[in-house]
Amino acid sequence: MRIYECFSHRETDVPLLRQRSRTGWSKTLTAVTLLVCATGIGLAQHHDGDDAFLPSPVRSVSTVPSNGDANPYGVAFVGDNFQAGSGPLKRGDILVSNFNNSMTLQGTGTTIVRVPKSGSTTVFFQGKKPLGLSTALGTLQYGFVVVGNAPTADGTAATAGPGSLLVINNQGKLIQTFTSAEIQGPWDMALVDGGDRATAFITNDLTGTVVRLKFKVSFSGLTLLSTKTIASGYIHRGDPVTLFVAPTGLVYDDRRDVLYVASTGDNAVFAVWDAADRHTDGGLGTIIYQDNVHLHGALGLAMAPNGHLLVTNNDGINPDANQPSEIVEFTTDGRFVKEIPVDPAQGGSFGLAVRTTEDKAILAAVDDNTATLTIWTLNSE
Repeated sequence: MRIYECFSHRETDVPLLRQRSRTGWSKTLTAVTLLVCATGIGLAQHHDGDDAFLPSPVRSVSTVPSNGDANPYGVAFVGDNFQAGSGPLKRGDILVSNFNNSMTLQGTGTTIVRVPKSGSTTVFFQGKKPLGLSTALGTLQYGFVVVGNAPTADGTAATAGPGSLLVINNQGKLIQTFTSAEIQGPWDMALVDGGDRATAFITNDLTGTVVRLKFKVSFSGLTLLSTKTIASGYIHRGDPVTLFVAPTGLVYDDRRDVLYVASTGDNAVFAVWDAADRHTDGGLGTIIYQDNVHLHGALGLAMAPNGHLLVTNNDGINPDANQPSEIVEFTTDGRFVKEIPVDPAQGGSFGLAVRTTEDKAILAAVDDNTATLTIWTLNSE
């Protein structure tokens, strides 16, 4: 039986596939197997060599801005309907939020960088202390970027504050700050864009809860209409390495009205039903994926174009030195599909996002160890 493992060639940053046999490792570069390795999103299903989708080479860019902020956390795409105006953002750009400052103190990063389709990375937003821009990052078509602020005074969980949600316009200017008794360390977010209405589901690192915030949206900004805790009971605690072990990644499926929650401490992914309209706290929800072989601190979460879920591992829970910094693909009914590595060392896999257009799918994931963003592109023509 042949066993394949994906890895990145550090000299070229082009994904290779290596094949393990009794005699050791050898490189194999067939189009179909390279596709499966590079994307991890399951789009190459039963194609022969003549109609196989061919991925473009992996692109890797630094996310470190001029002020030296490090530890990239959140990843978000600028959508095709984003009202950019005369601002610097272009449709298809990728935004990355930084959680650490230049001294690598957690919860003190103040910048969001813009990664264009081509060309150099630039700073889109630079805020003022105290900020710690978390994995909670998203965009709205009215031309706004929403990001979670989970600040600390000295880079430790002991000094972490409740934080806020920041609204930044398409010019890169902070225009609104939302605080609430139910916003307690916004750790990640699923931002649902409904035009003149928006819903932000956020996970809280201080309380282990999931909160739903509903907004009215206009070109002048956001108006908070309601807040509701819709899930709770997830393991949450301070951690000297990861700052917090808490519920993190969120994906909302509007077709089924279900919110998927990746809880790091529980090392599992849960489903919270009736997420958009429920009036009660659903507790933990229902476990849909718990896999100690492949999950090592479930963290960031995204949905692939084929309906599968992608979860990153932070390696702080149930670590495995043979599976560092993995992105794991699994079905919504809990079946493991595949995994790919982000970094050869542990602790690199964090935020990720997927963008699908008519002719391609793009997976973007940060490497927290090297402060880089890796981009895989899969052409479907």
